[in-house]
Amino acid sequence: MKKTCCTAIVEMNEFKRNFEYNNSVILTLNIKYPLINIPHNKSAEDNINNMINMQIREYYNYVSRTLYNNAIEYYHDSQTNNFPFHVNEAIMEYNITYNDNCFLSLYKDKYEFTGGAHGSTIRSSDTWETCQGTYIPMYCYFYRGTNYMNLLINEITKQAEQNLNQNPGIYFEDYKNLIIQNFNPDSYFLTPYGMNIYYQQYDIAPYSTGIVEFTIPYEIIGWYPSC
Repeated sequence: MKKTCCTAIVEMNEFKRNFEYNNSVILTLNIKYPLINIPHNKSAEDNINNMINMQIREYYNYVSRTLYNNAIEYYHDSQTNNFPFHVNEAIMEYNITYNDNCFLSLYKDKYEFTGGAHGSTIRSSDTWETCQGTYIPMYCYFYRGTNYMNLLINEITKQAEQNLNQNPGIYFEDYKNLIIQNFNPDSYFLTPYGMNIYYQQYDIAPYSTGIVEFTIPYEIIGWYPSC
């Protein structure tokens, strides 16, 4: 019999708030987040939801303090120097990438516009098994003693070379060294096709390329999601 914990029920929610100063909106916040339900397994459900709620609270506190104070300073500068003020933005959006076979994986993008030519986005991600609600670090997918970072970096470099041949200029010239230097074992999530490993804006490529993703097939990892 297939375990009831194999697939979570996901309900997406949205929270919005405008921050004002001098009777003007100077900062907007928009958070799109999941509420996880795992039938007959409240303990695992609570573990996952508590972690997501903690992340939301931390981001709200950061926005309401740091970004709000920065927006006030930007507002005063625009008034003093007589240049246009553009409302600042903060957006955090969760995206479910895998939800099957007792695994739940997602990433969240935090986009912030604080003035200037364009905003910036920072990505982070989380993966849990849904029977216990346990958070899964990257090394858990590999046999003990496997140099998994070397295995993954070699595959990423191979894919990057192929991408560069098809689209010259999408990476920095020293992208091979940057792939190694900026590799982060926390920067991954699961998909139906493999493990997606990503690099932040400017890590290995210019802003125009955005967040760079590489999908490592499960057969290369030697592991497949299963209960």
